[in-house]
Amino acid sequence: MGEKMSFYKQVKRVTTHVLHEMKLRGEKIAMLTAYDYSLARIIDEAEIDVILVGDSASNVMAGFETTLPITLDNMIYHAASVVRAVKRALVVVDMPFGTYQGNSKEALSSAIRIMKETGAHAVKMEGGREIIESVERILSAGIPVMGHLGLTPQSIHKFGTYVVRARDEAEAQKLVEDAYLLEKTGCFAIVLEKVPAQLGAKVAKELKIPVIGIGAGAEVDGQVLVLHDMLGITQEFSPRFLRRYHNLYEEISGAVKAYIHDVRTLDFPNEKEQY
Repeated sequence: MGEKMSFYKQVKRVTTHVLHEMKLRGEKIAMLTAYDYSLARIIDEAEIDVILVGDSASNVMAGFETTLPITLDNMIYHAASVVRAVKRALVVVDMPFGTYQGNSKEALSSAIRIMKETGAHAVKMEGGREIIESVERILSAGIPVMGHLGLTPQSIHKFGTYVVRARDEAEAQKLVEDAYLLEKTGCFAIVLEKVPAQLGAKVAKELKIPVIGIGAGAEVDGQVLVLHDMLGITQEFSPRFLRRYHNLYEEISGAVKAYIHDVRTLDFPNEKEQY
């Protein structure tokens, strides 16, 4: 345990190599989303390993029902804001829907824009064999790629539901094959979303690259959650895999109500708060 902790404490900047070392040492990887400078700075200083600038910004920042509407320009804006705050974590940016599916040249162009205009360290893409040409082209430019299998929210209209994926044998087998393919192609890590814990454990054990789960059980190599969900800022989203570590919705609401009260009763500003 001491050796693992000493390695962790020596890390000044998390890289893809560091994540690989963490898997080899059996040290779990902690990953959270962030979309703005202020919150990214807080979680980076708390020593989070990976920050995902997720297309979940479409939901929690912009109020859309799905992740589909968010644009490449939107993602670049959020990612650049996050990168300016980060000194330690590896910053990974989701490539939004429509920027890589079915057109590997457009995929490369989109990934290059993300890397050049944000200063981020890697991109993340949803899918397996069907996007492999885009993955290969992006990797050929020296851009690190994180894969994403299982529940892929950009394909919500194809699935028609957010239920657990890969319960049946055929879909589970395809997921395993896609995971192997992404590893062989050169992805440095894979996110597994909302799959049976047994399948998550199997994939993590068989792959050499880190497997980070969100609703994929405890035996994967790390975990990721949406920051606004785990802090309790969002309230309407309550899947089984989500643990709320705080209830910021109530705290923020209470603070605002107290401020309104103090303004209306002339309690704020008091004599010490004036010039």
